[in-house]
Amino acid sequence: MSDTSTHLAPAFSPLDLKSRPLGWQIAAILAGTLLLALASYVEVPMVPVPMTLQTLAVALVGALYGWRLGATTILLWLGQGAVGLPVLAGGVGGAHHFVGPTGGYLFAFLLMGALIGWLAERGWGGRHIGLAFLAMLLGHAVCLGLGTLWLATQIGIEQAVVHGLMPFLLGAVLKSAIGAATLKALEIGKMHSSRT
Repeated sequence: MSDTSTHLAPAFSPLDLKSRPLGWQIAAILAGTLLLALASYVEVPMVPVPMTLQTLAVALVGALYGWRLGATTILLWLGQGAVGLPVLAGGVGGAHHFVGPTGGYLFAFLLMGALIGWLAERGWGGRHIGLAFLAMLLGHAVCLGLGTLWLATQIGIEQAVVHGLMPFLLGAVLKSAIGAATLKALEIGKMHSSRT
């Protein structure tokens, strides 16, 4: 019996955080929370859930950091938001956002990043752009699915689908493609630099 990951090329990790000293890992986690916060400020106001670059940042943190460090980074960022730091969509913070309309999406970010990181560690990354795209699409599906289910408890399933799912489907596909292309570009860059 063989592990399915052996059928793919070894996982590509441009940051190689697993082999870095603890200080590097902590710096990467802090940089990741900054990236997530900055992505939160890029938004298209919509009601009841705004469209941001958060999911793209979550996907990239998961893919580049791996599931453990990625989940740690996302959890720290969510914790910053929960205690009131202005790191969530539109530069807001506070625990009430975790029980409001966006709560399901916020909690789903952790699962999204961990899933994408877990898949990336198994070769669904820059070396296989199609698998990287699929991993990111699966992550977006988790986020949108859980977010919509949570929103449905507040405004009903029909309205949740209309306002919390449908407007975000095209964005999920586009952000997944951008994320996969970013991973591929990083792989090509790293391969090029290792040859020179």
